[in-house]
Amino acid sequence: MGKPSPELLALAAKIARQYAAFDQVEAVTLAGSQSSGMAEPTSDLDIYVYLQTPLSLNARHKIATSHAVRAEVNNHFWEPGDEWIDQELLISVDVMFRQVDWIEDQIDRVLVHYQASVGYTTAMWYNVLSSFVLFDRRGWFQQFQSRANQPYPEALQRAIFVKNYPLLRQNISSYKHQIESAIRRHDLVSINHRVAALLASYFDILFAANRLPHPGEKRQVQFALDRCIHIPDGMQRQIEMLLQSCSSINGDIIPHLDTLLDHLDQTLVETGLKPVETAA
Repeated sequence: MGKPSPELLALAAKIARQYAAFDQVEAVTLAGSQSSGMAEPTSDLDIYVYLQTPLSLNARHKIATSHAVRAEVNNHFWEPGDEWIDQELLISVDVMFRQVDWIEDQIDRVLVHYQASVGYTTAMWYNVLSSFVLFDRRGWFQQFQSRANQPYPEALQRAIFVKNYPLLRQNISSYKHQIESAIRRHDLVSINHRVAALLASYFDILFAANRLPHPGEKRQVQFALDRCIHIPDGMQRQIEMLLQSCSSINGDIIPHLDTLLDHLDQTLVETGLKPVETAA
């Protein structure tokens, strides 16, 4: 786990103290690239407020506007949250609100029940593991994080493979078949949509094969290159070639897709996650 600069940490701690003044706030953490060691100068400050009961919009508005050049309160595009541009550092601050029982259920879903998703199965687990604690009223988050800090379950690894692998190019409704259909009808938007979905499942499988929690939507290639022991030969270049081929409808998309997936198959066979006899 990384640690933000003293300047950013001071800002995060200041914001956390404001939320900590409310009794229903159980914990406040810093996550995202600022806590994972993958931040850039323009990276957001991602703060998570864990609640026993919801915080009033009035209270949230006061906190957001006390720091902001510009503020948006009560966004519901992804997780419930508030966002603003800090008036001193001019950095984007993204505050997300999570109910304690909800996040516990999300982690139990993967670590207790081994339920896979179509892409990004373990991203929430990674988020909890990589969080930097700013406030922890009764030590709940520290205990929760410690419980989440466990070896990658073999049953979860297998579930992710079973859920995602057939969607790559095996099933009738696979991404490959959908992309082929989109090429025939000259549907560039659909091609890009399905290639993005294919890569989401690709990385879900690859991180599972390496028994690594998924880091989320950003810097997946770099994360894989830095941390995966088992990695397909030429992966970065193959992904670049596939994405470049999607900029126009031509005959290169499917060959690039097959090359990418052929090398993934080789890696999965090497790890034992995929039997040799079922390799494409």
